[in-house]
Amino acid sequence: MTREATTFRARETAARGSDGTAERLAGLESRWAQAVAPGGPRRRGEFGARERIDLLLDAGSFTETGLFVRGRPTGDGTPGPYGDGVVTGHGTIDGRPVCVFAQDSTVFGGSMGEAFGEKTVALMDLALKTGCPVIGLNDGGGARIQEGVASLALYAELVRRNVRASGVIPQISVVLGPCAGGAAYSPAITDFTVMVDGASHMFVTGPDVIEAVTGERTSAEDLGGARTSNAVNGNAHFLATDEVDALDTVRDLLSYLPANNLERPPQYAPASAPAGTRLDEIVPDRLGQAYDMRDILHAVVDNGELLEIQELFAPNIICALALVEGHPVGVVANQPLHAAGVLDIDASEKAARFVRFCDAFGIPLLTFADVPGYLSGVRQEQAGIIRRGAKLLYAYAEATVPKVTVVVRKAYGGGYAVMGSKHLGADINLAWPTARIAVMGAEGAVGVLHRRELAASDDPEALRARLVAAYESTYGTPYLAAERGYVDAVIAPRDTRVQVCRALRALRGKRAPMPERRHGNIPL
Repeated sequence: MTREATTFRARETAARGSDGTAERLAGLESRWAQAVAPGGPRRRGEFGARERIDLLLDAGSFTETGLFVRGRPTGDGTPGPYGDGVVTGHGTIDGRPVCVFAQDSTVFGGSMGEAFGEKTVALMDLALKTGCPVIGLNDGGGARIQEGVASLALYAELVRRNVRASGVIPQISVVLGPCAGGAAYSPAITDFTVMVDGASHMFVTGPDVIEAVTGERTSAEDLGGARTSNAVNGNAHFLATDEVDALDTVRDLLSYLPANNLERPPQYAPASAPAGTRLDEIVPDRLGQAYDMRDILHAVVDNGELLEIQELFAPNIICALALVEGHPVGVVANQPLHAAGVLDIDASEKAARFVRFCDAFGIPLLTFADVPGYLSGVRQEQAGIIRRGAKLLYAYAEATVPKVTVVVRKAYGGGYAVMGSKHLGADINLAWPTARIAVMGAEGAVGVLHRRELAASDDPEALRARLVAAYESTYGTPYLAAERGYVDAVIAPRDTRVQVCRALRALRGKRAPMPERRHGNIPL
């Protein structure tokens, strides 16, 4: 073959190859356009699945996985849609890696089919392997009925991944529309759930089915709307005003959390607490008079900023994430504005779950106690206050992270023991001079101890007043506890931030080995 012929054939082959590449690129672009196209109309004012991801993640950081996965063929053999109703992938938030999936309500109503489930499970596996948080944007109608048991199987597979990831990587669920049936159980297992006021609904059984089965009439909003889930049943942790606010909440939340249980929480430049709060004067002289515990917390944490968890549920206890000298802490505090800060079933379970989350991810616990004890009453007893209140005892005793406690005012009975006492393993315990650490309040104690004297007295009221004053001066102080080492120091309220900072600094190298075991048996 001549040199000219060889050159001609090479050019001809290159041209054919070029044409083939162009066709393949055009085919790729066509398939990509099909894959990202909405499957149908959206609800009014709603963002699409990919738009939601773009709003959540750092600009340009999203890498999609499983774009060309197709749903199972329909009965007539027609291939299912690309993506099968869920967008999965990874990106960054504030430069930190995360995995994310977003259900697409325009494809089969966002219901989970087999391919949908396999994509989601694969993303969970990726998050576990890489040790990064996983965020689920939920907007779907539950199991895909036409795919039968395969859909149910994948829900179970997803829940199994949620359980494997629990305490290993942070898991956050955002409910942006319906989340019904089996779909509701995955968010329940994740660490935090965010819902949108007026748009999100989460329940096992919808209003129509309930009416058909029981005859009860209700609405989706009353049954499992965002406000019901945040304020009534405690299934959700944050109430957002709209989708943008919900996604901003996720970004704020992640800023306090480590990527996984083997990493330390993020650290920021130290900041001071806002000036102006006069802590020496914040606790009222009269024991029964309420005050807002948040005023104390704002004066102790950096910049006075708290990210409250379940703010609307069990408001008699505050659970929040904050920074102290640039380091994240988990704050647990009784709230005297609501039921005098008493511990009831809801407050105990709310705080117990938060304490266990902080312990799982190495976030120190800062407790502020002003508690009259556990709530008494027939309803609480019959509803299981013993078993369910014990969850908070268990959580504090189990936690091995640094634990610092400040007793602000009353700490009576079992309430004293459970709210971060030395006896449950707290490391450093401080008390204000206003603290009253005792089995019960003076009035109740005098009524029990001096019942006969009061009954026989000519002036029982005057005698009661003297006895109450004597009890208060002897037992209604923090000094008996300090004498026994149960309180490390009695401090002036104005020195609280300084003392808390010193305590947390001293505890950063804490080691607390636990007995070898599979896991404990918390009273669920």
